[in-house]
Amino acid sequence: MKLNRKGQTLVEYVLIISLITVLAIGLVKFFGGYLKDAVTKMSCNMAGKEYVEGKSVGEAYCKGDEDRVTE
Repeated sequence: MKLNRKGQTLVEYVLIISLITVLAIGLVKFFGGYLKDAVTKMSCNMAGKEYVEGKSVGEAYCKGDEDRVTE
């Protein structure tokens, strides 16, 4: 008796992709503020502006852009 295992393989792939997705979302939520600060620092350097650290992680901005900072 030959069994069809294509459905089982598909379910295994979906579970693996789901696990990777959940881990990626968790990592972005955990490190999101640090990533935002890194991008802000790089963009300040490219624009020729001074980088100003925020009070907490994820609140940094370029000097002169204080009016664009959301609280």
